[in-house]
Amino acid sequence: LLSRWQDPATAQASLQRVSDHWQALTRVVTVKTPDAGFDLMVNRWLIYQTLSSRILARAGFYQAGGAFGFRDQLQDVVALLPLAPERARRQIILAAQHQFEEGDVLHWWHPPDGRGVRTLITDDRLWLVWVTGRYIEVTGDYSILDEEVAFLSAPTLKEGERDRYAGYGVGYTGSVYEHCCRAVEVSLELGIHGLPLMGTGDWNDGMDCIGDEGRGESVWLAWFQISAIEKLHPLLHRRGDTERASRYAQHAEQLKQSIETHAWDGEWYVRAFDDSGRPWGSHTNDECRIDAIAQAWGALAGFGHEERIVRAMNSAKQQLFDQELQIVRLLTPPFSRTLRNPGYIKAYPPGIRENGGQYSHAAAWLGLAFAEVGDADVAYQVFNMINPVSRTSDRESAVKYAREPYAVSADIGGEPPQSGRGGWSWYTGAAGWSYQLAIHGLLGIHYFPSGVRISPRLPSTWSTVDIHLRKGQGELHVVIERAD
Repeated sequence: LLSRWQDPATAQASLQRVSDHWQALTRVVTVKTPDAGFDLMVNRWLIYQTLSSRILARAGFYQAGGAFGFRDQLQDVVALLPLAPERARRQIILAAQHQFEEGDVLHWWHPPDGRGVRTLITDDRLWLVWVTGRYIEVTGDYSILDEEVAFLSAPTLKEGERDRYAGYGVGYTGSVYEHCCRAVEVSLELGIHGLPLMGTGDWNDGMDCIGDEGRGESVWLAWFQISAIEKLHPLLHRRGDTERASRYAQHAEQLKQSIETHAWDGEWYVRAFDDSGRPWGSHTNDECRIDAIAQAWGALAGFGHEERIVRAMNSAKQQLFDQELQIVRLLTPPFSRTLRNPGYIKAYPPGIRENGGQYSHAAAWLGLAFAEVGDADVAYQVFNMINPVSRTSDRESAVKYAREPYAVSADIGGEPPQSGRGGWSWYTGAAGWSYQLAIHGLLGIHYFPSGVRISPRLPSTWSTVDIHLRKGQGELHVVIERAD
């Protein structure tokens, strides 16, 4: 290595190749809007952060782990579908290689030997289904379903065993299609309210005690299961798997009925029910009265036209948006004095990270949900609450934010002395989801095997937008103008 890089010409040529690589990748989708900060992030930095930090390094200044998270990188590659769909394909197959024969998965693992942690977290496995469905919607590459991938084989977790870090053996092989079906099958058990069991986490890993006795139920996970089944349903029919198609569709319908019967709190949806059947994210709670993702995914699951969903989104806007700090909180009020134990989320100080600060990953979901219900101005406001350019537009705000003006922060503080201060930057799934909020939610660019559909939801302050889409030697230039 020393000998190679002592040659200045070699170093210069390599630097040029790196520059050319990023230029080719980021020019696939370029936009020009009235907001230069929006353009800077969409045309360059969000994709750079997603690929360089999340996919290649799997590390950042505040988290230098190097592991693959099952759910984490699956979500990240969805943002790359218009630019590098082959990376999404590889990640789907890699994730399937870390699924057990029973259908559960490693929460994370370290290459190269693949040692990782088996848990009772319940949403991980369903991201394989959701992302595979999304990949096929964009690419039309049904061949991925026939890829043969070995399952992991190991004894299941014992009663009372929350997780296990180890190396694992290889079991029998099955197609990616079978891996997806196995992920659904292991997720079908319901609790007393007819909602999915939460286990020791359901995306919010910090809520690891709500269902750790095996009876707690997740309302968010019910919405997400509905969405995952919706992605899988056409694939089941395409393969003539009518029994599964019918059974999963009935399950999704039952989940919707259970949500409406048990989880509607009057003005929003509760977040979960604990092992004792008590609600979290309800107006009856002193802390965590309302949670963002239980509202957002009702819209993202396809029900944005329904009256209750709109009311829930309005409640989220009224209670979770802090206009002074320009943040949207994951939940409010934060956990502080409650005697009930939701999990290690309570160990964070109030207003920090998941405990009532802005958790930007979830904020991007909420922004996408506002776009889904037709409120483009609020969706754009959420994007700017995440956008580091917006948060560093003058000296005072830059000093308060205290993070890079070009890298999304995973979280932003919501209570003194951390109010408005960025938390972990670089290593966050919020970068990829913010890109999706911009490209899909606001600009309305949707890729399909046969072309692209553009159905914009532009902020009212934008009069015109230029979009360049490139694929191979082809180029599409679209100008959107707001008419009187």
